Amino acid sequence: MRVGIYDQLMAMQASRRQVMKGAAGAVSALAASSAFGLSTSPARADNLRLQIMNVPGAGNGSPTDADWQKVGELCLGPTKANVQPGEFKGVEFAFMGLNNQNLHNFLFRGFLKPWEAYTGASIKWIDLAQADYNARLQQSIATGTVDYDIIEMGAPFEGDVCGRGLASEMPDWVKKQVEFDDYVDYLKPPVGTWNGKIYRTCIDSDCHTINFRTDVFSDAELAKAWKDGGGAGEWGVPKTWQQVQTVTKFLKGKKVAGKDVYGYLDAPKPWGGFCFYFLCSRATAYAKYPGNKNWLFDENMKPQVNNPAFVRAIQDVIDALPYEPADQLNADPGTTGFQQFLVGTGSLLSWWGDIGTVAKTSDTAVIGDALDFDILPSSDDVYNIKTKQWEKLASGPNQAPNMAYLGWGIYVMARVDSDPKRHKAAWSAAAHLGGKDLSLWTAAYPSGFQPYRKSHTNMDEWVAAGYDRKYITSYMKSQSTSYNHPNSAIEPRIPGIFQYYSVAEDELTKVFAGKETAQQGADNIAAAWEKLTDKLGREQQVKYYRIAMGL
Repeated sequence: MRVGIYDQLMAMQASRRQVMKGAAGAVSALAASSAFGLSTSPARADNLRLQIMNVPGAGNGSPTDADWQKVGELCLGPTKANVQPGEFKGVEFAFMGLNNQNLHNFLFRGFLKPWEAYTGASIKWIDLAQADYNARLQQSIATGTVDYDIIEMGAPFEGDVCGRGLASEMPDWVKKQVEFDDYVDYLKPPVGTWNGKIYRTCIDSDCHTINFRTDVFSDAELAKAWKDGGGAGEWGVPKTWQQVQTVTKFLKGKKVAGKDVYGYLDAPKPWGGFCFYFLCSRATAYAKYPGNKNWLFDENMKPQVNNPAFVRAIQDVIDALPYEPADQLNADPGTTGFQQFLVGTGSLLSWWGDIGTVAKTSDTAVIGDALDFDILPSSDDVYNIKTKQWEKLASGPNQAPNMAYLGWGIYVMARVDSDPKRHKAAWSAAAHLGGKDLSLWTAAYPSGFQPYRKSHTNMDEWVAAGYDRKYITSYMKSQSTSYNHPNSAIEPRIPGIFQYYSVAEDELTKVFAGKETAQQGADNIAAAWEKLTDKLGREQQVKYYRIAMGL
């Protein structure tokens, strides 16, 4: 996206904020007179985190470019401790990342403007839509034409990028500046590393959780209809995928407060490989057997995507689509999250953590007061890929949260290593974006990122920003329970992983359109994956798979 268009969008966003100021006037006045009110003087260390969490404050609308720049400036302390004013004058580097949902690169621009002003460096931006990201990155890797110095990238690409020697190893001073030990445990090595070297500055942690509407699942009329219709148990939030299917079918044609209500929202439309995660979130409870790290492949890279567990998940989508909103076949995850669920369509959605924070800090979301969270649904039984049998566990329904994408990170490219000044400048920018204090703000506000540090669990900091304590506690519990779950489903960081996902999306499109059965589509995906493994080099892929999965 051109910078001129970005500036126009930011001006429009600022105008929307002006409309909201009247309604928020009393709140703003209170904040300005309180100990947490912003001032033009430098932030003290003891109030910095409270200060940034009130920019602009939950319930005061979507943050603007001015807010992003303010937060970026307030969080410059660690940079100033390692860099002299103007030290990078004359340095220009290219930064490649996403521009979807007006997040990601939009925020990075704002956060880094005060960094550029202080250091003297300048940044050229390469903006990509989510659906274009995979192809652009894979092209640069395949052709050896890396035209960027810093990239916003997810851990699944580490096999492609770090395994090929394209990334720069993190210096020790950066590890100290970003307070590496504060990361949640599952983001520590081997994630973010390759061959024992650290390459990633974390800015995010990923998992899918279930988001649900409390108004729907506490509605007295629905409870009566459920009971009268012979529904099992009391009307309430489904805890298993089997119950999700039943609830979704039941809600077809029902209303809450005079508005049509639907159950679960699937995302069948391809999204540059990222849509495959949403099928996986339906599948992991069926496919991830406790104690076995393998679920997408076995230890020899034989695909498991056509086993009975995945076929059941695919069939679930086929069976549910007629009960979901019209034209759901053309809904990608961006549609389900931001154009449907947050504005009141649907009552159940698996998504990344963005939903919970955007619901409370966006101009457009309407369900923030009727939203709650939980770990992904479980399954009454689980498929054991070793015995090739379905099993009901003595411990009860099987839970297997999907750690979808393992979070975004900032990676510096090896092409800066030969120039000490550019090397330090690029890593300084990465360290600024991955700073501990700035990360608290990105976890709390619309950013594309969710909590990824142990320090993010201080509920008092969220409450001070305007979050309801019960709401944010439930949100954080769903995240932390997923991160720390002993049966969490971790994806392999093998070379070409998004080529596998994109192939799967293409085949699933045919299945959901009724051109193939669930089993036929799954078999086609497995066959295509086998061919891709051979093309990429089976021996190498198996080796990298075992490294990535800790086998």
